[in-house]
Amino acid sequence: MSVLVVGTTALDSIKTPKSENPRLLGGSASHAAVAASFFAPTKLLGVVGGDFPKPYLRLYERHGICTRGLERVKGGQTFHWHGEYEVNMNNRRTLNTVLGVIENWSPKLPGDYETTPFVLLANISPQIQNSVLDQLSKPKFVIADTMDLWMNIALPELLRLLPRIDCLVLNDSEARQLVEDDNSVTALAKIHKLGPRYVIIKKGEHGSILSGPKGLFVAPAFPLGKVVDPTGAGDSFVGGLLGFLAAQKTGSIETNLRRAIVHGSVVASFCCEGFGLNRTTKTTKAEIRFRVRELEKAARF
Repeated sequence: MSVLVVGTTALDSIKTPKSENPRLLGGSASHAAVAASFFAPTKLLGVVGGDFPKPYLRLYERHGICTRGLERVKGGQTFHWHGEYEVNMNNRRTLNTVLGVIENWSPKLPGDYETTPFVLLANISPQIQNSVLDQLSKPKFVIADTMDLWMNIALPELLRLLPRIDCLVLNDSEARQLVEDDNSVTALAKIHKLGPRYVIIKKGEHGSILSGPKGLFVAPAFPLGKVVDPTGAGDSFVGGLLGFLAAQKTGSIETNLRRAIVHGSVVASFCCEGFGLNRTTKTTKAEIRFRVRELEKAARF
């Protein structure tokens, strides 16, 4: 089945202690859509300005991503993020953000997008996430990603979103912030009460935790000897996860979610090995299958 991804389509300028790369293809929707496309037909919903490079449009097309939902604003400026990482690659700071055309964007779904069965509301304002949900017709499974920014400036809209989705994805500090609980495990129970049947807490290099009706599932991240750029890894994780889930024809949602998390972790590992989408877009399905087997062996006891 197909996947719809909505989120930011951006140009990222990324600086690390060893290198600096300006105006790379980035944004939550870009990373998530490319990751999902390894497993299922993928549709992209977003907005870019007239400055958006044509080679990036062709990159989407090479991955079979439908871009009829990608609005192009002539004369507008594409959302741009400029950030810098510290030596440990875990801490980063934002140097500059230009919202551009995304600031006043009101998404409109092309007709056939409305019936897409699997939907990823990638990291973007909850107002936009709710607006997209208003236009959908009975999706089978909806995942939403969020972050601390929306809890700080748009909490009422985020709380309105949570009962409408099947799964919420956030990192451990955001989970604690959302329900004001310093323990991630007890925070999960409180988040379920806000609406989502499934909750996934991302823990970066330490993997992730899935909480659902059948209890907890703890998945490791794929171990890497070198991290070049972690930008977009979380978006790649959830995009790969949902793409794999959409491709399954048998099995329960919860069982398939557990398998999907492993596949999402593997796709995210490739993202970390290059700047922006440079490594992810060169990844093959054979490489993904190999790392999935390696991760399964490492986690088995």
